[in-house]
Amino acid sequence: MSMPKRSTLKLPPLKLATSESIGERLARFRKERGMTQVELADKIGITQSFVTSYERNRLRLHPEMLMRFAMALDVATDDILGFNTKGSEPTLSLKIVRRMRRIADLNPSKQKALLQIIDGFLNGVGIQAPQ
Repeated sequence: MSMPKRSTLKLPPLKLATSESIGERLARFRKERGMTQVELADKIGITQSFVTSYERNRLRLHPEMLMRFAMALDVATDDILGFNTKGSEPTLSLKIVRRMRRIADLNPSKQKALLQIIDGFLNGVGIQAPQ
């Protein structure tokens, strides 16, 4: 029995909206949502090592896994595939997302005080020591 011939067809490069690989996009979407690889794996029903392999482009997404990632990350499959970039925002670090969650858990008066400090710092006013 002979082996199938390797294709000599030269496909033109895809003109996608981003230069990121699928794995890089998966990692970015996961981080934007403040999820760890373990949390994403649990949500999809796979192991963390599989998430790592997908994010490092060691495994190719087949259609069912593409849909599972899209549903778990609450993004369109086209976003994962790189067809859409509209509405893409800068990536928030996992540390920032976790801190924002902790701030959201504070009582309203502590939230207000902390947000005033943050706003003052961001606006260059700084913080004055109580007298």
